[in-house]
Amino acid sequence: MSQHTLRHRRWVLASRPHGEPVKDNFRLEEGDIPTPGSGQLLLRTVYLSLDPYMRGRMSDAPSYSPPVEIGATMVGGTVSRVEQSNLDGFKPGDWVLSYGGWQNYEISDGQGLVKLGDNPEHPSWALGILGMPGFTAYMGLLDIGQPKAGETLVVAAATGPVGATVGQIGKIKGCRVVGIAGGSEKCRYAVDTLGFDECLDHRADDFAEQLAQACPQGIDVYYENVGGKVFDAVLPLLNTAARVPVCGLVSGYNATDLPAGPDRLPLLMGTILKKRIRMQGFIIGQDYGHRIGEFQQAMGQWISEGLIKYREQITDGLEQAPEAFFGLLKGKNFGKVVIRVGSDE
Repeated sequence: MSQHTLRHRRWVLASRPHGEPVKDNFRLEEGDIPTPGSGQLLLRTVYLSLDPYMRGRMSDAPSYSPPVEIGATMVGGTVSRVEQSNLDGFKPGDWVLSYGGWQNYEISDGQGLVKLGDNPEHPSWALGILGMPGFTAYMGLLDIGQPKAGETLVVAAATGPVGATVGQIGKIKGCRVVGIAGGSEKCRYAVDTLGFDECLDHRADDFAEQLAQACPQGIDVYYENVGGKVFDAVLPLLNTAARVPVCGLVSGYNATDLPAGPDRLPLLMGTILKKRIRMQGFIIGQDYGHRIGEFQQAMGQWISEGLIKYREQITDGLEQAPEAFFGLLKGKNFGKVVIRVGSDE
C-alpha cells in the first residue's frame, strides 16, 4: 500500500475522553520526516498494534503506567523497518519490534528494539500471537490459572487475541474450554476453528442460564479480561479453589460512574473467602518480562505443530487508527486489530 513517504504523520492525544473516546480526542499532525543523529535510527512503521489498554493511557487517573500527555503521540507497539542507521548493529531494511506509537516514522537510539530477523514470515505476528497478547495469555493462564487436565476453563472475549490463545492453550493442557463471545459468528469460529468445546453469546437474554448449563461441574479457571455482566454470571459458578487471572476489564474502560444496582463487593469478597478462590491481576511486562524466552519457545513450537490458530483484522492506513480503536473498545473486532501503516518492502 502507499505511504506518505515525504511527510511525517502522527496521531496525538488532543484531549482526555470522558466516557467513550471520540474522534475529537485525537489530532492528526503532519511535519517533516525527522533526521537521525549520531547513534540513532530512523524507523518507518509498517504495522501498528491497537489494544484495549490504550484507553487507560488516555486517562490521567493513577495507573501502572504514566498517561499519554496532551499533545503527545499515542502509544502503541509497532513493527518497523530501519530506514536510516547511524547505530552499529542495525542496517537499512532490518525488521524491528518497537513501541513507536501512532506514527509513520520514529527516531530511536536502539533501546528496547527487538530484531525480527531478515525475512520474518509473518512480521505483524510479533504484535499478536508471538507478542504481548500471546505472552499475556500464556503467562496468565499457566502461571496464575494453573489449568489441570479435566478441569473447566471459561474465557471471555474468546475470539480476541488473548482469549483465543487462552482457550487453545487450555485445550492443549486437557481442559474443557467454554468461550464467551459477542455474536453467533464468533462463537462458531471459537468452536469450529479454535477447538473450544462450547461458546456462548453474552448478548443472549438467558446468557447466565446458558453458562450454568454449559458448566455442570462448575468453573475451575476463569480468565478475566471483560468484567461486567459476564463476571456476574461466572461468580456463582466458581468452584472451591478456582483460579481467576485478571488481565483486563474492557467492559468498564469507558465507565464514568460505578455500575448501577446493589453493592456486590460483599458477595465477591465472601465468595473469594468461602471458596478459597485465587484472583490475581497482572501486568505482563512488569510481572513476567523476564520469562519471555520461555513463552517464545513454547508458542513457536505450538504454532509449528499446528496446535494454535491465529486471526488478524488488518486495516490499511494510519488515518483509520481512531475508528479501528473505537470498534475494538466496542467489541466489533474479529481477531487481533492491526493497522498497516505502510509497505513492507
